[in-house]
Amino acid sequence: MKKPDGRTVFLLVLPLFVFAHLGHHLVQALLTPLMPFIRESFGFDYTRVGFLISALNIAYGFAQLPGGWLGDRVGYARLILIGISGVSLFGLLVGLAPGFFVMAVVLVFMGIAGGGYHPSASPLISSAVDPAHRGKALGIHQIGGTGSFFIAPFIAVGIARVFGWRGAFITLSVPMLLFGIFFFFMLKGWGYVREKGTAEKKTATGSGERAHSAGRLVPVIILSTLIQIFIYTTISFVPLFVVDELGGSKEAAALLLSVAHLAGLWAGPAAGFFSDRIGKIPIILIAGLLAGPFIYLLNHTSVGWSITAVLLCLGMAQYMSMPASESYVIGHAPEKGRSTVLGIYYFASRGGPGLLAPVLGYLIDRYGFTTALSAGGGGMLVLAVVCTALILLNPEKGEG
Repeated sequence: MKKPDGRTVFLLVLPLFVFAHLGHHLVQALLTPLMPFIRESFGFDYTRVGFLISALNIAYGFAQLPGGWLGDRVGYARLILIGISGVSLFGLLVGLAPGFFVMAVVLVFMGIAGGGYHPSASPLISSAVDPAHRGKALGIHQIGGTGSFFIAPFIAVGIARVFGWRGAFITLSVPMLLFGIFFFFMLKGWGYVREKGTAEKKTATGSGERAHSAGRLVPVIILSTLIQIFIYTTISFVPLFVVDELGGSKEAAALLLSVAHLAGLWAGPAAGFFSDRIGKIPIILIAGLLAGPFIYLLNHTSVGWSITAVLLCLGMAQYMSMPASESYVIGHAPEKGRSTVLGIYYFASRGGPGLLAPVLGYLIDRYGFTTALSAGGGGMLVLAVVCTALILLNPEKGEG
């Protein structure tokens, strides 16, 4: 099969990557909207809920670290296959889990299976497009991940009403497992991945990009990671916040979760587009400085327009930082260690919520949502200000 040209990449290859990204996250995205149903079934407290979220995300984060290294040795296509079909296989097992311990173990394996997707997909996409359009391409790719978190609550609630929460996991896992196999053979046929090597790369540092810029790269990675950790962890407790604190129904709580991810359907691609023009740093700084106040404002919402507005703003802050951060890391990390740096970034940003979730769950159990959300929002703001200062104190001529 002939390798697609630049036009075909945007018309065919990238849309398939978007669906692959959706397939990678869809089964994982079921856990949060179905948590009120799962909690009712097993009688979990907030601390145990936090540990279930932690089991998935810590394993998912740690599995990012060897992702780039393994991709260079076993092929990116194989890791993408495992990241879609492997995750779906463990999704089937989540639907069969008899209790807390088994579910936690299966979620750990689900996280491990998914760890290779991002360190493989981002370099592959970057290698297929011109560096000048990298932010745009990564922003479009993000639509798939965002879309999975957006549609998961609607699909999950609809299936759960008929077949229960177990039926939702089982029903959605099967088609995603099959798509992962299909996409694997498409990638192999296009020749983007060598049998036992690396992706053909166009990711060398291009015009206007600076490798080895550790003075800025480190605080940029830290700030980008903090945005994902604090917002993702907060959103993970939104369904329970709506049910227990605001008095909403389980169905309404699950559907409100989609609001945060709705913003990502446009904020991610828009941020990727503008980051190619005005620079990555301004996008990341805006998202970082807005995240903390929006987390705090959840305390002053009710079921209706107010929580909808705050969740939209949280989603916007989370998703606008992703393509800008990924593009910045790819363009500024040392070329020989780029996969390792990407693995560290994905490890921290995807695994960090697993560390914060039990802490937030404990604070909610002990002090209530108001104190926990105030602490989370305040902590995020302070850390964002510190990182912003470190970034601005390390200017780079012509930096984008």
